[in-house]
Amino acid sequence: MVSPVREDATEDRQKAASAMEAQASVEQELLSADQAQVLSKMAKYHGLPRSGDIVMIQSEHTGAVDILSADLESADLLGDHRRVSPPLMAPPCIWTFAKMKEFKSKLGKEKNSRLVVKRGEVVTIRVPTHPEGKRVCWEFATDDYDIGFGVYFDWTPVTSTDITVQVSDSSEDEDEDEEEEEEIEDPVPAGDVERGSRSSLRGRYGEVMPVYRRDSHRDVQAGSHDYPGEGIYLLKFDNSYSLLRNKTLYFHIYYTS
Repeated sequence: MVSPVREDATEDRQKAASAMEAQASVEQELLSADQAQVLSKMAKYHGLPRSGDIVMIQSEHTGAVDILSADLESADLLGDHRRVSPPLMAPPCIWTFAKMKEFKSKLGKEKNSRLVVKRGEVVTIRVPTHPEGKRVCWEFATDDYDIGFGVYFDWTPVTSTDITVQVSDSSEDEDEDEEEEEEIEDPVPAGDVERGSRSSLRGRYGEVMPVYRRDSHRDVQAGSHDYPGEGIYLLKFDNSYSLLRNKTLYFHIYYTS
């Protein structure tokens, strides 16, 4: 025979176990809802977790912390919102030559080969890849003072082979324009022209060479880069660090096969 005390204790344990199972089930459902909500928010950003990354999610309902691997079914939850990082760019070939007077004299007579980059401005020359070319080439020089220069690549499909010029009041303003186009909520600092700015252009952009101050008033600066594919080169002439001086820029951009 089983004593009434033992029978009551067994029944109490069974009830407690059932209650704990029910609570665990509710917490799991809430946690799954939190995971889905967080993953849906991740889809709005470019910084999505890569394969092998660990994501920690704390439940707003229970306070429990769950650790997820980016290899989970997050890919299915993110769907088409997942963005692929652009491939790394091969380094450019760069060199200088000293025929400054001849270079300026020649370009001074050509149309659209000379412009003034005002103090605090960033001028971006957009150069689409050409179906008959395999690499882009550039040469430039300035009067009296140096200028910041860097090259980036936009993987946007080419709809026109026209070279265009974009002027921004500063590198920060230019970043804001890019953010408005791509609806990015987390801006990246523009960087330091003195030390070499890192790419502040995200998503579909690749960095060929960061913006550095170049001694373009002493030697003609030249370089080339093989096409990584179809897209648009962004040649940036950065005078945002100058508070007083405008820079007269002479430039020649072409492609070779």
